[in-house]
Amino acid sequence: MGQNGNIISLASVRKVYDTGKVQVEALRGVDLVLRRGEFVTLVGPSGSGKSTLMNIIGCLDIPTEGIYEFNGEPVHRLSVNRLAEIRNQDIGFVFQNFNLLPYATALENVELPLIFRGVKAKERRKRAIEVLERVGLGDRTEHKPTELSGGQMQRCAVARALANSPALILADEPTGNLDTASGREIVDLFEELWKAGHTIMIITHDPNLPMRSERTLHLRDGRLENGTGAH
Repeated sequence: MGQNGNIISLASVRKVYDTGKVQVEALRGVDLVLRRGEFVTLVGPSGSGKSTLMNIIGCLDIPTEGIYEFNGEPVHRLSVNRLAEIRNQDIGFVFQNFNLLPYATALENVELPLIFRGVKAKERRKRAIEVLERVGLGDRTEHKPTELSGGQMQRCAVARALANSPALILADEPTGNLDTASGREIVDLFEELWKAGHTIMIITHDPNLPMRSERTLHLRDGRLENGTGAH
């Protein structure tokens, strides 16, 4: 665990993209702390830097300047292999487009991160069934994504994110491709997971999610608009 129970700690984080002709400053000195057990939403207009911040928090990219520590580890000092390990084992990703393998069953999709981790087949299947039951898909284990509704596909994606019991669930517009009723069910699911002790950070345009989270962070022009991100 990170110092003082912090999972995420960003200090003066900047991200600059050099296109060759011009430099684009996507993040302009972001300070952020996320503690274990928090449920935080990140909102902001298009082009505000939300995706860049998510990529850094998810260890998919590293800052140009500043310090990012994940669970107490300074990300900029970590090897490529260690970063891959964190992405597989410590962060559960949920995406707007589900990112499920179309020809694999729900069970096989959820097993995927466990395969990468080297979990043996019997244990893998047991854990995958457990998390599918947890998200209400216990009767859909052998269904392929084409046989699931949008809400069920996102539930399957959430189950896959939970498979390795990650320190952080990181979601990018998880209700963006869902109808209102399915979106509400996914919001309910995230709230249930948070109440069960999970640490959750969600990037969203959905007005229902910030109303249910503990804190909302407002990002504009690469800067957090308030110091604490509190409601």
